[in-house]
Amino acid sequence: MTFSLDGIGAVDAWINPNQGPPLDLKNNPAYLFPGLMERYERGTSLPQLVDEMDEAGVARAVLCAGYSDYDDLTWIRKAIEAHPDRFVGSYVADPHQGMETVRLVESLVRDEGFRLIRIIALFTQIPYDDARCYPLYAKCAELGVPVGLNVGIPGPLVPGKHQHPLALDDVCAFFPELTVVMQHCGEPWVDLCVKLMLKWPNLHYMTSAFAPKHIPGEIIDYVNTRGADKVMFASDYPLLTLDRCLREVVELPFRDRDRFEKFVARNAEALFFT
Repeated sequence: MTFSLDGIGAVDAWINPNQGPPLDLKNNPAYLFPGLMERYERGTSLPQLVDEMDEAGVARAVLCAGYSDYDDLTWIRKAIEAHPDRFVGSYVADPHQGMETVRLVESLVRDEGFRLIRIIALFTQIPYDDARCYPLYAKCAELGVPVGLNVGIPGPLVPGKHQHPLALDDVCAFFPELTVVMQHCGEPWVDLCVKLMLKWPNLHYMTSAFAPKHIPGEIIDYVNTRGADKVMFASDYPLLTLDRCLREVVELPFRDRDRFEKFVARNAEALFFT
């Protein structure tokens, strides 16, 4: 069964500003994404991004700052100011910076309305149950803002052991009031990701950096059974293009239109736009 985006307006849970190639490309996952270097070299202006969203059928998006060589935080602030109905902000926090990062997170959420704080273990090289992450979790729980954590073997050529999703079992146990979103699909531990979502009510999953046709079958099965409210679409643009993602999304074998709409829009709306 295929579905149409007519009348929905997709929500992309992860879009990055694309202001040119990073200064250091040695660990860049360009080998995984056809045309990525060309997209980096071209760059994407805000009007171009909005046009690409319109053409693909993406109504709103969560923009991501905090790990680029250029000032992506300023770019995102300008994008939200220009299109407050279409964008919210997220930020990649560095647990190594202690209270400095905690204070920045509080300011971004309280003063600027950022709706997601991310921690990415391929950058930090510490597991998610490390004590250095806990002040950020506590602050996000206090602020009522979700935290997004990359899980699975990363594409960049860096160690991936710290992105094992089992560490989230301790995090969810210690912070039952914290909403946690697993990012980047969790391979080769997808079955464990599903088990954890069955266990923890506030644990969710986004399909960032995976073309929809490559989303693990276990996740589609989970959406079609007990996980309709837990899984959401994300592109990680410009790693993947919006037009490709939305062409493939409508072909996913969801059991009914309600599950399709939740995956492509409603679940992300509930977490990030309400």
